[in-house]
Amino acid sequence: MSFKDRFSQQADLYALHRPTYPDELYQFVLQQVKGPNYAWDCATGNGQVARVLSNYFKKVFATDISQKQLDHAPKLPNIDYIISPAEETPFPGRSIDLITVGQALHWFNFEQFYKEVKRVSKAGTILAAWGYGLLQVN
Repeated sequence: MSFKDRFSQQADLYALHRPTYPDELYQFVLQQVKGPNYAWDCATGNGQVARVLSNYFKKVFATDISQKQLDHAPKLPNIDYIISPAEETPFPGRSIDLITVGQALHWFNFEQFYKEVKRVSKAGTILAAWGYGLLQVN
């Protein structure tokens, strides 16, 4: 399968100007999680979600297909950045407590991604995917 890297060319601008997500979103998602051991931030881009998750999880695995995006991500001791498509990860089966996808789900091959989610999820794993609402600039 071939995966198109759409963000490497402007990775520096993306890291500077990508909107963030509200704390209330994270708090809602985290309340649903049974175990704070392993989170997978899929299509992490510049790691903005992974950075927040690192405050709550023993280990965060942050995957993306763009090395240039990952080069702009925060380097924290409990985040492992991995070049990997959403549909094919190196994670062992039944190992992940939370899977997040921030503003990227529409790029995935849904059938293959959900198959991978099922493979790596522990019993009770939460898959949380979200996007932006209507953006207003004042």
